[in-house]
Amino acid sequence: MKFEEKTIKSEDIFSGRIIKVRVDTVSLPDGRESTREIVEHAGAVAIVALDDENNIRLVRQYRKPVEQVLLEIPAGTMEADEEALSCAQRELAEETGLQAAVWERILSYYSAPGFSDEELHLYLARDLTSGECSPDSDEFLESVSIPLNEAYRMIFTGQIVDGKSIIGIQYAFNRLVRE
Repeated sequence: MKFEEKTIKSEDIFSGRIIKVRVDTVSLPDGRESTREIVEHAGAVAIVALDDENNIRLVRQYRKPVEQVLLEIPAGTMEADEEALSCAQRELAEETGLQAAVWERILSYYSAPGFSDEELHLYLARDLTSGECSPDSDEFLESVSIPLNEAYRMIFTGQIVDGKSIIGIQYAFNRLVRE
């Protein structure tokens, strides 16, 4: 069976600082037409920053779409023509003040492909040195260091509910268990 949907027309609905929204009219595999609401995003990075004692650096910040403070791994949106690794290095420094001597790409994935084209690039950062935080002017966050075992447990108690953080923490925990 064919699954591809052919775009008949595309209408831009909104263009903001972080996202664009469009509605595509598509031809379905069976010949019928439908619409797809699509959020366009430049892409993002997320960083699992582990120190020599296997503590993970997290940030606590208010997330307006869910109306609550979340505990997450450091992350941020890529700028135009910015490489993912450069963005990860910039975001780690901005949000936590940390620099890492060792960087490893873990994986890339689509965060919500049912309605968005956002691709998230996940990195492991090791051999950390401290510096000064410099978050964006509209970003209010607290950087905290938690033992990786504790962060892993916090996933299952509902204290960490963010998808990229769950993936990153589970990756790091499983990797350390294998080592």
